[in-house]
Amino acid sequence: MTTEPPPYCVIAEGLRFPEGPIALADGSLLVVEVRGGTLTRVGADGTTTTVANLDREGYGGANGAAIGPDGAAYVCNNGGFVWTELNGTWLPWNPATGSNMPPGFVGGRIDRVDLATGQWSVLYDGCDGRPFLGPNDIVFDAAGGFWFTDLGKTLPDRWDKGAVYYARPDGSSVERKIFGLNGPNGVGLSPDGSTLYVAETSTGRLWAWDLTAPGVLAPIERGHGGRCLANTLGHFDSLAVDAEGYIVVAAIGAGLCVVAPDGSDVSFVPMPDTMTTNVCFGGPDRRTAYVTLSGSGRLIATEWPRPGLELEFNA
Repeated sequence: MTTEPPPYCVIAEGLRFPEGPIALADGSLLVVEVRGGTLTRVGADGTTTTVANLDREGYGGANGAAIGPDGAAYVCNNGGFVWTELNGTWLPWNPATGSNMPPGFVGGRIDRVDLATGQWSVLYDGCDGRPFLGPNDIVFDAAGGFWFTDLGKTLPDRWDKGAVYYARPDGSSVERKIFGLNGPNGVGLSPDGSTLYVAETSTGRLWAWDLTAPGVLAPIERGHGGRCLANTLGHFDSLAVDAEGYIVVAAIGAGLCVVAPDGSDVSFVPMPDTMTTNVCFGGPDRRTAYVTLSGSGRLIATEWPRPGLELEFNA
């Protein structure tokens, strides 16, 4: 692993813990600002405008986002965190207690945002009578459904480990598909849509599941049924997949972790921020990696050696 980050340029700064980048066809990008609770558009010239303020009852924590088949943005809203400033960096937890649940927490949810008007609505806030605690990352499949992770929440004396869900964008169906993970975070699909990837935060592991149809896991023989492609000593955040099937996971403290589709090779690309949280691909040939540096509040761009995977409904 090299110790210096690759050449990069700063696209935007002053963002309040940016995450969930989406590269749009017009050259602009969308990001969520987790600490600000907003969905934000970043213009090609670096200017930022608020698309939607996703607070509800004073609580909101826009976390991951994706464009759906109707052209709207679907946002994983964790419902808010406890925020702590440490040496100029904002952390989404209280280091003294280990808790990330804010006082008066009212729950997490999936929000749908009309990008033209900024109007938004709550699509889902729970499943089978269980409220969501920390929806985090999201990916649409070719059939128009979406997978999303719920990171859960931690308290000083207990921990909800979260789960992985599959849902329809019309609000008609949401199902818990995978549980037993230790904080599922990043989620993505292989180029052919036959494999689901989930990054596990606290263990620094990347898991894979075979799919037999949209939203349908291959039969699970034991445990949560995933196979481990990478097992690191760090912590994982969100992820993206490139066109050759490599999984690119934001690794807290280590930059970007690049995992071969079969797990045979794991390497790291350092980034200029210990709180590197997400990545997406864009540009005319999708060889530009846009990376959210949440500790310093920046969105940067760097050249990538392979084109990124073209997502289903980005426009």
